[in-house]
Amino acid sequence: MAMTDETLYTRLFSNQPDADKVFLETAEGRALTYAEIQAGAGRVANALVRLGVKPGDRVAVQVEKSPEALLLYLGTIRAGAVYLPLNTGYTLAELAYFLGDAEPTVVVCDPEVRDEIARLPEAKAVASVETLDAAGQGSLADRMEKESEAFQTVPRAGDDLAAILYTSGTTGRSKGAMLTQSNLTSNAETLVESWHFTADDVLIHALPFFHTHGLFVATNTLLMAGGSLFFLPKFDAGTVIDLMPRATALMGVPTYYTRLLAQEFFTHDVTEGMRLFISGSAPLLAETHQAFSARTGHAILERYGMTEINMTTSNPYEGERRPGTVGFPLPGTELRVVDLETGNPVATDEVGVIEVRGPHVFKGYWNMPEKTATEFRADGFFITGDLGKIDGDGYVHIVGRDKDLIISGGFNVYPKEVESEIDALEGVAESAVFGVPHPDFGEGVTAVVVRNTGAHVSEEQVLNALKDRLARYKQPKRAFFVDELPRNTMGKIQKNILRETYDRLYQPAGQD
Repeated sequence: MAMTDETLYTRLFSNQPDADKVFLETAEGRALTYAEIQAGAGRVANALVRLGVKPGDRVAVQVEKSPEALLLYLGTIRAGAVYLPLNTGYTLAELAYFLGDAEPTVVVCDPEVRDEIARLPEAKAVASVETLDAAGQGSLADRMEKESEAFQTVPRAGDDLAAILYTSGTTGRSKGAMLTQSNLTSNAETLVESWHFTADDVLIHALPFFHTHGLFVATNTLLMAGGSLFFLPKFDAGTVIDLMPRATALMGVPTYYTRLLAQEFFTHDVTEGMRLFISGSAPLLAETHQAFSARTGHAILERYGMTEINMTTSNPYEGERRPGTVGFPLPGTELRVVDLETGNPVATDEVGVIEVRGPHVFKGYWNMPEKTATEFRADGFFITGDLGKIDGDGYVHIVGRDKDLIISGGFNVYPKEVESEIDALEGVAESAVFGVPHPDFGEGVTAVVVRNTGAHVSEEQVLNALKDRLARYKQPKRAFFVDELPRNTMGKIQKNILRETYDRLYQPAGQD
C-alpha cells in the first residue's frame, strides 16, 4: 500500500460516518460521538498550544486509560506535536531518563505524582506539568473546558514525527522509536483492509493505552474504518464476555484468551455474533489456539509486529490461520529471513533473523543516529533481532529472540536493565535474568543471583528492592541463588542452561 503524505489526524477521520454516531462507549455507559471526539481533540490542541507546544514538540503522557486520554492523544497529533506515551508502571527513576532524553514541552501525569515529577531535575526544561486522572479529571481537563473546540489541524508531511515510543535497551538505556505520520497512516490503512474492518464493527478495547497495540493497532484502525469501541480501563473476563453480544471483534494478548477459556460461561453461544479475535504482543501457544477453536468455533488470528515496525505479518482473514505461526507479510511489507553474520537469505524452514522493509517501518531511534545506523541494512531493511523462519507454505514462524528479550504479559523486558538494578544491591556479586514459560504472562521474569562471599541477601530482599526501581512487569517473579553462573569457554553466561533448569518453574502442579 502506497505511503500517504496526509496528516495522520486528518486521515484517521477520513472515513467518518455520521457525526452523531457513537465512537466510544465506556463500561459505565458513557458515550462519545465522532463529533464529540473531534471537538474534544480541538480543545486539547488549543490547550496545548496555549501551554507553548509547537509543531514537533513532544508531549509526554503517563496517565490511566480514560476517554480523556484518547482525546489527549488525538489533540496532540492534531496540534502537530509528537505524542510520547509512557507506561503507567514506570517509576520516577525511569521517568527521569525519558524526560531528560525526549525533552518534552508538556508532561501530563496522574495528580498524585505531579509534584514529584515536577521536582525532577530532568523536568526543569518542561514548560508545564499537567494532570489527568483515571476519571478524566485534572488540570488538563480544567484547561480543556475553557478552550474552543474549533482548531485548524496543523498540516504535517508524511516524514514528520507523530509519536515516540520507548522500547527497552539491551544496555539498560531505553530507545525512543520515532514513528512518522506515514508510518502510522499506512499501517492503519493496511489493517483496515487486511482484517476487513468497516463502520459496522464494534471492537472491545481492553488493552493498555500506552502500548502500540492498544494505542495504534486498535484505536487508529477503528477510527480509520469509521467503527466503534467499547473502551474498558482494563481486561476483565466477565465484562468482556458480557459485551460480546454487542461487539464484533476483540484484540488482545494471549493472557486474555487463557483467561476467557478459564470461564465456564464462555461458550460458543457467547461468541456467536463475534467476527474476529486477534492476538499479538506475545507468542500464542498452539494449545490455546486449538482450545479456543474447539470451545467457540473461532480461529484466533495471530499477527506479528514490534514498536519499530508496527504490524508486519498476519494470519489470513480468509484462509487457514495456522497455530504457531504469525501468517504472511502484510501488503506493502517486504520480509526476509537472513543469516545474522552474512546478511544472506537462508533457505526455506531455516532459522535466521527477520528483517523488514516498508512504509510502516519507523524512522529511527531518537537522539541515537549511531544505533539507528547499526539496526538498518544498507538497502533499508530493519534488523528486528527476532529469530524466525518461513515454511514451505510461506507462513512466518517466530522461533526465538535475539538479545534475550523477554515478553511478559505483552510487554518487552530486556534482562540487562533488570540485572543492572540487582547487581547494584549490597551483597550481590552478579545476576542473570531470563524468561521461562508462564501460563498467564507468556513468560515469567526470573532472576538467578550470586551473592558476595559472606553476604546473606534473601529472595525477599532482592524482590522488595526492585519495587521502587522498576515497573511491575519488569520485576522478577522469583529470585534464586547459586554459587556461580554457568558460562561457556568464552566466559559468556549461558542463559539457555538457566532457562532449561527453571523451565517448569511456573507450570501448574500435575502438568507434564
